[in-house]
Amino acid sequence: MSRSQVLIVDDEWNMRNLLRVYLTKGDFDVIEAKDGHDALSTIQHQTFDLIILDIMMPGMDGWEVCAHIRQTSQTPILMLTARTETKDKVQGLSMGADDYLVKPFEPEELMARVKALLRRSEVTNSKSTILSIQDMKIDPEKREVLIHDQLVELTPKEFDLLYALIAHPGRVYSREVLLDQIWGNDYFGDLRTVDTHVKNVREKIRKAGLSYSPIQTVWGVGYKSKDLEERK
Repeated sequence: MSRSQVLIVDDEWNMRNLLRVYLTKGDFDVIEAKDGHDALSTIQHQTFDLIILDIMMPGMDGWEVCAHIRQTSQTPILMLTARTETKDKVQGLSMGADDYLVKPFEPEELMARVKALLRRSEVTNSKSTILSIQDMKIDPEKREVLIHDQLVELTPKEFDLLYALIAHPGRVYSREVLLDQIWGNDYFGDLRTVDTHVKNVREKIRKAGLSYSPIQTVWGVGYKSKDLEERK
């Protein structure tokens, strides 16, 4: 089995070296980039299974790098930050980040998050059903969402969230259940992560020209998609 390819983007050599040591011991192949421009140049010439991206970098910060990456790639992104403010996490998630890790961190937590992201980014089992709802088509094998036959760019967890809801019309999912099913029980974030991703999915689908929101809020509980009767 081939080893997963991980790109580390951090302007501090000590942090890059620390991450490289941990990941190499975990049987990952590691490439390093010293800043945002270096990272974007590297991504143009090589594909990766995961990107570990520091936020606070001179010149081009991690948020900007993340936004650039999401224009062309859905590679899972784990962002590193020394800050714990919720607004910083929300900003990163809204730009397409998949998870956060706050410095300083323990190697066990790093590896747990890396492995969880890689598990969740694997292509869905080919037995999964292609879903078609009016002008929207969701293909879990290709991990594609088409609206009016045009591709909608979703992050891996945005796709998983949308598919989970659409595949079970009318079923109400609490935020806790969605967090566990989509992010896994080894995720250390809070319930607002679900709300942020739902908001992002709705906005992307609206911009793609869908005339209705396929995800409905169930106040005080969580979310659901339209049931079969409502879809007619």
